Amino acid sequence: MKVQRQVGVAALACAMVWQLVSGVTVNAAGTKLTLSSQETITSGAIMKNYVWSTTRSNKEVSVNANVIEVDLTNPNVKIDAMAGTNNQFTKNQSVLGMVKDTGAVAGVNGDFYNTQAEGVPEGAQITNGQVMATPAKISGLYSFAITKTNQPIIDIFDFQGTVTAKDGTKFELGGVNKTFYWDDNDVPLIADGLFLYTSAWAMTQRAVDGTHVPTEALIQNDIVKEIQVDTNVKMIAPADGYILRGSGLAREFIVKHLKVGDKITTKYDMIPHDASKTYDWKNFKMLIGGSTLLVDEAKPSYFTRNINDFNGYSPVSRTAVGYSKDLKKAYIITADRNGPSAGMTLPELQQFMIDAGVWRGMVLDGGGSTQMVSRPLGDVDPKLVNKTQNGNQRAVANGLGVYSTAPKGDLLGLILKGQSLLFVNESSTYQFKAYDDYYNPIAVTGIVPQWSTTIANGSFKDNVYTPTMPGKTQIVAKSGKGSATMDVEVVGRDQITSMAFSSGSFSLTEGGDFKLPITVTTRSGATRELPAASATWELSGVKGTITNGVLHVDSTAGAQTAQVIAHYDGYSTMVTLPVGQEKVWYDLDKFAVMTTGDKYPVEVVSSVNIVPNNGNKNLEIAYDFSKGLGTKAAYARFNNGNGAPIEGEPEFITAKVLGDGSFNWVRAEVIDADGKLNYVSFTENMNWTGWRKVTADVSDLKAPLLVKSIYVANPANGQDERAVKGKINIDDISFIYKGQLPSLPKNAIKLNVNKKQATINSKPMTLEQAPTIVKDNTLVPIRFVTEALGGTVKWDDKERKVTVLRGDKLIDLWIDQADLLVNGSRVTAEVAPAIMNNVTMVPLRLISERLGFKVGWDPQNYGISIE
Repeated sequence: MKVQRQVGVAALACAMVWQLVSGVTVNAAGTKLTLSSQETITSGAIMKNYVWSTTRSNKEVSVNANVIEVDLTNPNVKIDAMAGTNNQFTKNQSVLGMVKDTGAVAGVNGDFYNTQAEGVPEGAQITNGQVMATPAKISGLYSFAITKTNQPIIDIFDFQGTVTAKDGTKFELGGVNKTFYWDDNDVPLIADGLFLYTSAWAMTQRAVDGTHVPTEALIQNDIVKEIQVDTNVKMIAPADGYILRGSGLAREFIVKHLKVGDKITTKYDMIPHDASKTYDWKNFKMLIGGSTLLVDEAKPSYFTRNINDFNGYSPVSRTAVGYSKDLKKAYIITADRNGPSAGMTLPELQQFMIDAGVWRGMVLDGGGSTQMVSRPLGDVDPKLVNKTQNGNQRAVANGLGVYSTAPKGDLLGLILKGQSLLFVNESSTYQFKAYDDYYNPIAVTGIVPQWSTTIANGSFKDNVYTPTMPGKTQIVAKSGKGSATMDVEVVGRDQITSMAFSSGSFSLTEGGDFKLPITVTTRSGATRELPAASATWELSGVKGTITNGVLHVDSTAGAQTAQVIAHYDGYSTMVTLPVGQEKVWYDLDKFAVMTTGDKYPVEVVSSVNIVPNNGNKNLEIAYDFSKGLGTKAAYARFNNGNGAPIEGEPEFITAKVLGDGSFNWVRAEVIDADGKLNYVSFTENMNWTGWRKVTADVSDLKAPLLVKSIYVANPANGQDERAVKGKINIDDISFIYKGQLPSLPKNAIKLNVNKKQATINSKPMTLEQAPTIVKDNTLVPIRFVTEALGGTVKWDDKERKVTVLRGDKLIDLWIDQADLLVNGSRVTAEVAPAIMNNVTMVPLRLISERLGFKVGWDPQNYGISIE
């Protein structure tokens, strides 16, 4: 997250007053903390995954939050600070990269840093007892530390230091490994400051702000080895030395008082801001900086910084650290803003930390920087645990790592990995991992477990299991004293309560490919997508093929709908899809409208051009958002911004977009029939390069519509997380119109209980079997009724099953079984279908409700009317 210039002390004091009130009142709202899962990472460290719920703007929201709980009394685990690449600053890296580089088993992002500078933390850092950076001279910045006796500390530390020349002249030292920054009074400290840089700074230039020219001195073993006036020393500081950098008054000190060959003395210290505290940083194992205090004595703290500087009152991804009241546990925390996980404001983060057991805690960098990495039990490689805010793993300045210090142990257990919900004849491969007494991974090479199941409903070939019949069983793997079991359910027709297409609503277009996922729900509540290979498929209405669960439409041939039926183990489901019409509206090779460029604000630089691409012309929007404030946009406006009219009532706008991987938004301005300007999004995270077809939903807008523009946007919130320069190309802007389902015949049927005479539209008919009443349910001949009202009936003699198809409804019924299937959902009738005089009779009420019949009843004559 970008570090802003800090507010003055007076403004900060005012901010503290109202922020304290805000923090307390938010916590008055009810919250719910649910532990969804937990797993041991290593001896002394546990990963806990929570869902935290609260009320925001009168709506309940939930947040996925992760907590690494570290036992500070366990000698086999430690927490340490890590930095960049090879544990150096200015070489930013993702948390996953840092964890792998340093051999950690888990980690999170760390301190705030200026994304426009070299990439160093704002606060202090001590790694493995060695000072990597010292605190900034900014008030209210807290640090998290652990002493050599494993006591956790969260407090404010100040820096003080001096450089003494050979002639006795002293000059105040501004800090160690600091980039340019401003103090609370908005004064650039680099202007007259003297700063020290060690080998932890991995660049040959230091604190480059483009304004202040450096004068530098190389010091090795306390001896001045080199002085460069008004330029930099062209090297990284050696391991046995450091480089002093000065501007202004500090430049004069170097030039006048330091000479090559002189011995100088450099001393510095980090002291508690609170003079009553006596701990010494030299006794710290580690330390990492952050920002405001969040929790104190299990209560929300007042904010010690102006949290508006880092979107404190906006729900974004968050990172924090804290410890327990007994000082025995440390809590490393992330909360996600991604998909259904709603992110947290800082007041909400305060309450979550308290709910999770934090006694004292502080915030770390968040937003797009929030990343948590952990090594799953038994795995060698760590993995990203949380879902990052923008879908990418940002390179950050430093982080907190969790390390195992345990010796190598003996095999303790195995962990199985594979499908827990299988389908008949689906072969599934099961893998295993192994871990030792300290919950660290053991190489599985040479471990050959014995595989078996507790119930014989299939067979193993090596580690591949193929079930041949439905039912529940356990997969068992054993090797020495290590063993593991895994519950597996093999799903058959009798275990299914629902089998439904989960593709959502869409209209078919000729030449298109449409995914047809099917979700199966079992009686136990488990769900899984049915493998396409496990289903048999039927397609009617259009010409096409279904391969691996994807429908390719070759020809619609004037069809209004297509019906897809999927079968698995005698269980069926159906989806009826309207045939839509796709009309290309903007194709520069054939048709387009007048297009001009525009921008916002005026400082933005943008252009709109027609460019060739592989023989085709397309629209290019180039942008430079490096100047200006707030939300920025580059527009392609149609008809001079008056908008181009769109015929009919489209459901969607589609376009082919050549992305630039900038994470910017692509949107359209659409004016509806009421004259209201609507903003519809093709994407709010352009994280791809190359061509991609994108879609924007306009089905809720009142037609007729005018398309005013298509544009690239960089919203103000999270702006530093997106590229400021780039270009995209757009082609084949089209509109999709929804197809209509055909109407069914409107016939009228009249029947009487216990009478074979019937009429269809007043035309007399004779039934083979009269309607009858069984257990207060009227049974009617299903074939006669269905076919009279435009449906079809199929009979499966082997299954003794009747399949009814009418419009968009598919019903499967089994003779003498009360359960029936309606579009893949299991329903239980009061009376089972039955065969009477070779005629299938079914409960009228149930069938009429499911097929949409309108039924009338004449109690005097036992008359039935159906239409």
